[in-house]
Amino acid sequence: MKAEDIMMTARPSVVTRALLEDLSLIAREAASRIIMPRFGQLAEGDIKTKSSPSDLVTVADVLAEDYIADRLKLLLPEALLIGEERCCSHPALVEQAAKADLSVTIDPIDGTANYAAGLPVFGVMVAVLERGVPVASVILDPVTQSASLALKNEGAWSEDKAGHITPLQVAAPFRHVEEITGKIAWRTLPLGDTALADHNLRAMTGLWDLRCAAHEYRLTAAGHGHVLAYSRTCLWDHCPGWLLLHEAGGYGARLNGATYHAAIPGRGLLYAPDKASWHLVHSALALAL
Repeated sequence: MKAEDIMMTARPSVVTRALLEDLSLIAREAASRIIMPRFGQLAEGDIKTKSSPSDLVTVADVLAEDYIADRLKLLLPEALLIGEERCCSHPALVEQAAKADLSVTIDPIDGTANYAAGLPVFGVMVAVLERGVPVASVILDPVTQSASLALKNEGAWSEDKAGHITPLQVAAPFRHVEEITGKIAWRTLPLGDTALADHNLRAMTGLWDLRCAAHEYRLTAAGHGHVLAYSRTCLWDHCPGWLLLHEAGGYGARLNGATYHAAIPGRGLLYAPDKASWHLVHSALALAL
């Protein structure tokens, strides 16, 4: 599929600020009714593993996804729902997202390992896609009830629990490796020249890993970090953040320079404040395509 074909929609967009407000409300309800009452209260049987010992799922993940999905069926009955937990047993849903006129990705608790450990760094992530292209995004912090929101071509902003709105803007572009702060999944990224990458990683100002893409995207969209680099790129983890960072003025692409879309092949994801900064960090890490 060509990029120009992907950008074509089969019908007028259904995405409005009113819809975004509804999505935010649904996320807040799931957080207040299901996620937070169980935070720090999970019994041993409430936590299970999926693909590996570090890949966890809790009873709250499952119940929150079911709640969000049920609400979305009423709000957007024609939409294909792509929930993280449902995709474990129905992986073909991911491929269907590339062709569906309308779909919604759901990550009920991003940062489940933190949630299960009682660490208050986790988020609820929801994105609306039109033919695989993110057009609306909600990333909620259930602890503070602050949400980062974005609409395609209308910008990105945060909204606290009192309704106060703050526009989001990524950090200023950098021109030297020594200026860089952010999250780089260097252990799993395809580094073409490990010696060069190691030298440049050590030269950077500060790198962090919150074990939670939701908060990493929120921080970066608000200008508190320069770079994000991921190797795993599941739709529910990254569609909300992809739109949020672009609407906050940032630049992102797969490691081969392609746009992020289920129908376009490519590895990893790299974000920076602008395209020149993106190429600088790409070269500094000697990233393999």
